[in-house]
Amino acid sequence: MDKKQLAADILSLVGGKQNVTSVIHCATRLRFKLKDESQAKTADIKALDGVIEVVQSSGQYQVVIGNQVKEVYNQLVHDSGLGESDEKEEASGNLVNRVIDIISSIFLPFIGPMAGAGVLKGLLALATTLHWMSPNSGTYQVLFIAADAFFQFLPFALAFTAAKKFKVDPFISLAIAGALLYPGLTDNPLNFMGINIVLPVTGYYSSVIPIILAVGAQIPVERTIRKIVPDFLKTVVAPLLVIAIMVPLTFLVIGPLGTIIGDILGKGYTVIFESSPIIAGLIIGAFWQVLVMFGMHWGFVPITITNLSTLGFDSFTPLLLPAVIAQAGSALAVMVRTKDKKRKQLAGSGTITALFGITEPTIYGVTLPLKKPFIAGCIGGAIGSAVTAVAGVKAFSQVMPSLLVLPAFISTKAGVSSSVFGAILGTGISFIAAFVLTLILGFDTEADAMGELASQTDEAGDSSEVAVDSETLVSPLNGTIVPLEEVDDKVFASGAMGKGIAIMPTSETLLAPADGIVSTLFPTGHAVGITTDSGIEILMHIGIDTVELEGKGFDIHVKQGDAVKQGDLLVSFSLNALKEAGKDATTSIVITNTADFLDVLPYKQTELVTGEDFLTVVK
Repeated sequence: MDKKQLAADILSLVGGKQNVTSVIHCATRLRFKLKDESQAKTADIKALDGVIEVVQSSGQYQVVIGNQVKEVYNQLVHDSGLGESDEKEEASGNLVNRVIDIISSIFLPFIGPMAGAGVLKGLLALATTLHWMSPNSGTYQVLFIAADAFFQFLPFALAFTAAKKFKVDPFISLAIAGALLYPGLTDNPLNFMGINIVLPVTGYYSSVIPIILAVGAQIPVERTIRKIVPDFLKTVVAPLLVIAIMVPLTFLVIGPLGTIIGDILGKGYTVIFESSPIIAGLIIGAFWQVLVMFGMHWGFVPITITNLSTLGFDSFTPLLLPAVIAQAGSALAVMVRTKDKKRKQLAGSGTITALFGITEPTIYGVTLPLKKPFIAGCIGGAIGSAVTAVAGVKAFSQVMPSLLVLPAFISTKAGVSSSVFGAILGTGISFIAAFVLTLILGFDTEADAMGELASQTDEAGDSSEVAVDSETLVSPLNGTIVPLEEVDDKVFASGAMGKGIAIMPTSETLLAPADGIVSTLFPTGHAVGITTDSGIEILMHIGIDTVELEGKGFDIHVKQGDAVKQGDLLVSFSLNALKEAGKDATTSIVITNTADFLDVLPYKQTELVTGEDFLTVVK
């Protein structure tokens, strides 16, 4: 993957720098806030080498890249100079989307280091439990400080990222956070102008909501003061007044309010979870990956951190591990069952990335396009998470779900408990259940067409093996198979144009099904013909009566006479444009010189993904 070129292509296709309000990244995605999402060429972005999927959710335009997203992000920021936007972002979407957008923007920048620190705490707990290291040793104490410091002083990180999100002075926000974490704050009673200050017993260490609310309240205070203070005094006087107002206000009102909200969230979750752990596990395990697909999972981060800061443990994070590992089980089953070399390789890499907590490449590249493996993974996750919930598994540090986090379920005080083995049991069950269910359900994509041809019956009725020369074509689209005779176009349905198959597309890019020459290309882009190197003439007709659109909604990426390779982008099109025009998107793919061959045989599948074997021409 050429990261520099990929970054440049993505920026260009989202509408250029001028259409980007801001861009951040998480573990697998570039998350754009675009001024006008209609300017983004989604189909072209999906077709880029290195892009797994595009998701429009929670007010963000998300480009899923996978494990190399950070390098692509850095290259994009370096080349474009985008970085942090100074523009005021307009609130968009419903309340839920806006809340999720705020939470993800605040937590995403440091989720990696926070998770790394959490894993280190877990490994230290494992080391002391197995007596590899003494908790009294200097080495342990230094490493524990390194792991625990991030969580103790979490309000500093939250203050900085919240300030960036809310477009206020981040150093004033850090001053407010510093006041909340000031040493000895809880040693003696405090009051301000005769009003008693109520502090949590342990202070605001590791707290989440108070500092976020404080930075939110900083917005009107800072803007008002900067409007009324003369320009020549703003450098010193404006920060002075904001700090002098915000710190007492935070101690007296915002901090206690944030603590109450945190307690309500924590206790509310505890009540729901304890009322029926098995139901909680089933629901979270079944639907967690759906939330991940749309980027909505970040809304639960404050709950997990609040649980840790108020209860000392979190029972929510352990429920996520089986849901993640189950997708790895489904991907492994696809790798075992598939005969397609490309899918086998993709499923193998997807299995590994899912085991280490990165499921987007697995979902978008393997399980979701085939549908049944994704469903099997969700069922396996539900079963495993229910077992984990019943076992009472607890996490003692903030981590991202992967096999690396198992040590985080070990308490530094209690050591290895039965809940750790419950986590292993639940996770193992989810993996095995998803694997077995995928093998049982299958994915109806690879009937052995050649197996049908290899055995033929002679005139006497005896079965005999015959040699067959054939060529297999790969699907140019993602979508659902439609038998050609069922297409609502008599010309194609009758077979007059040749044998073949039809696809109801779910993707918006038409790719080359084989190496060859573009022999036919309509100016409207609705139909393309390719003659393969071996002489097979393939006609691909996008939609029914789409010639009437006169090219609206179609973008042509090749010229007649061009040599193309299998998988090259031929045409991109808009399914929305076809729908708005009242056109059926069913795409017919036929071999126009069928008479030159023994037969044209579709594979027996119901769903297709690009690059998958789908049609065999018998010579």
